[in-house]
Order: sequence, then C-alpha cells, then structure tokens
Amino acid sequence: MKELQLKYGVNPNQKPSRVFMESGELPFTVINGNPGYINLLDALNSWQLVKELERATNKVCAASFKHVSPTSAALGKILPESLKRACFCTDVANLDDSEIACAYARARGTDAMSSFGDFIALSCECDEICAEVIKREVSDGIIAPSYSPKALEILAGKRKGGYTIIQMDKNYQPEQIERKQVFGVVFEQKRNDCVIDKSLLNDIVTANKTLPESAKDDLLVALVTLKYTQSNSVCYAFDSQAIGVGAGQQSRIHCTRLAGNKADLWFLRQHPKTLALEFKEGLKRADKNNAVDYYLSPDCFELENREVWERYFNSAPILLSEKAKKDYIAGIKGVSLASDAFFPFADNIERAAKSGVSYIAQPCGSVGDDVVIAECNKHDIVMAKTGLRLFHH
Repeated sequence: MKELQLKYGVNPNQKPSRVFMESGELPFTVINGNPGYINLLDALNSWQLVKELERATNKVCAASFKHVSPTSAALGKILPESLKRACFCTDVANLDDSEIACAYARARGTDAMSSFGDFIALSCECDEICAEVIKREVSDGIIAPSYSPKALEILAGKRKGGYTIIQMDKNYQPEQIERKQVFGVVFEQKRNDCVIDKSLLNDIVTANKTLPESAKDDLLVALVTLKYTQSNSVCYAFDSQAIGVGAGQQSRIHCTRLAGNKADLWFLRQHPKTLALEFKEGLKRADKNNAVDYYLSPDCFELENREVWERYFNSAPILLSEKAKKDYIAGIKGVSLASDAFFPFADNIERAAKSGVSYIAQPCGSVGDDVVIAECNKHDIVMAKTGLRLFHH
C-alpha cells in the first residue's frame, strides 16, 4: 500500500489528511483500528527509538510515547517487587517470564499520568503476557514487528475492537535524505542516522572515571530516548529505564528540573509509605495513579481532610512531609543523566546531584565546560563527553 487516508490531521479542522510514499510501499501495515495523524507520528518515532535502543544494548525494549515525545523507554529487565507494586502489576501472571512485558511494564509505570492514552512501541514480537499488561491500560495503539496469535486476539478486543495495531517491517530502511514542509516551505536534510553505542562514553572528562556497565546501559537508554524527544531535552535513567524525561523546554535548567522532579516521583512511588496506601475497593488504575501523584504533591496536606482522602483511600494516609521526601531522595545514588546538548552552567549539575545522579553523558562544547566539570568533581560525578548533539524537532 502506497497511501493511507486519515480522518484529519493534527486537529479536526485540518482536512484532508493522508500519509503516503513517494516511491515504494508504506513500511507498515495497519492490522486493526484506524490510526490518526498524531498516532502515526508517535508510532514511527517510537519505533525508531526501540529499534536503535535494542541495537545499542542488545536487549529487547519498549517505549511509551505521548504527543511525539517518549514518557519513558525501558529494557526488558525483571521488575523488583517494590516497582511491581508501584506500577500496579503484581497481579500480572508470569510477568517475569516475558522480557518484553517487563520492558513495557517499566515504561508505562514510569510516568503513568503522562502515559495515559499513550502509543506503545515494542522492539520484538508482542507476546500474550505483554498483551495482558497492555490490556488493562488506557492506550491509543501499538507498533511492533509481529504479534503472537493470542496477543493479537487480546489487543484487538481493546477500545470496543477499535484499538490501533500496527505491524512494522523491521527490515525497512528510509532514504538518507528527509523532507518536511512548513508554511509552504520545504526543508531538506540528511536524516539523523548517527549511531549511539558505548563508544560514545569513552571520553571521561572528570576526575572520577569509574563507569560501571550498568551505568553504561542506563546512559544508552537516556541518549537514545533523547534522540526522539522534542528539544531541549534531558533524561534521567536508572535500572535499565528512563525515569524522568524533560522535553521541549526553552531553558536547559528547566529541562533538568522537570526531568529531575519526575525521577524523584518515580523513586517516591516506591517509598514504603506510598506502597502502604490502602485504596478504595474498585478504584480504577488511572485514579490510583492520580491519587498517588496527589499524595506525593505539595498539596498532600489536603488529604488530612476526611472528605478528600475518602475519595481514594480506605483509611487516612500517613503523609510524607517535604523534609521526609528530601531525606529519602538524598539517599538515592547511581542515577544516570544525559542531555541532548551541552550544559551551559553548573546549576544543571547541582540540580542533578539532588536526584542522586552519579553518571552523566553530554556533548560538552560550552564556554562553561570547565565550571560544569568542576561541579561534577565536587559531587564525585562521572561525566562522559559524547561530542554528539541530539536535537529533535
């Protein structure tokens, strides 16, 4: 098929709308549902992410996309019990037996509020266990190279049979030159086919030069994620997944703060007091995630009001003070951080250190590099100079 007609473009008033190939066939097949313009933008960007991340790490992976940026990406690693509880997936039968199901459970559970209504990308075949994880979530669609018969049956039943399922040709390679049109003007450039691998992490510019293999994987997760995140962007990663993505900010420190706040929330979701919350019977998954976000927000004091906490919980929750949250996060170490362009000032490093960052990968090249490196040394942070900018627009 060379062309696919769409209901409308980015907005309902933008008609007509289609996707098409100037030569050859479309590299994907819609096997269920009716994807929209934004769905396909998310699908094709997320597919590139998981394909490249699998190549970089040699591990299966998944991504959760929303509005043309990833909320998270993750490798297929078994979730510890605390993370399973935080992601509300302790009831998924045989979750540990499926690497791709673990990858998506991690990606979806990282920032569940942002992932609400996501588009999913898997680097390998979607199996039945992964389909069961997806079945419970509010999602717009999925792209993968293949589906097991049972997985396809499960997914096709979502959204009253209208769930978008796309099968991607895993061998497809686009042309080297890409084009897009803005306000009637055609832009043309060589596509960003730079290879992200561990060789980018060899030039360590800080006093501490010890970079463990686990941190290298985390930095690769962060770097590949940034390649498909709207710039400016910063990504925190830990335990084989992106745990905080700051996208589309005009100031890099705002990226670092936004992504750092998300990373902090990811850790706080696994705090013993958070895991001990007693939700009301029948509370939907989305409402549970909203309740946890509320519980961990500065507005949590409102949960002292019985009328407020009774909406979500069986009993009054034991609140976490702001000091308790800061003390808990202060005990976190080993987080990785990557930036799509250089850090111009040391304030980014200072903020990153507050979220337990021990390893950084960034292009360098700023007139402030010496100050940034000195700040890393102050916090005993290992920093690799990649020399590679990863803007994406």
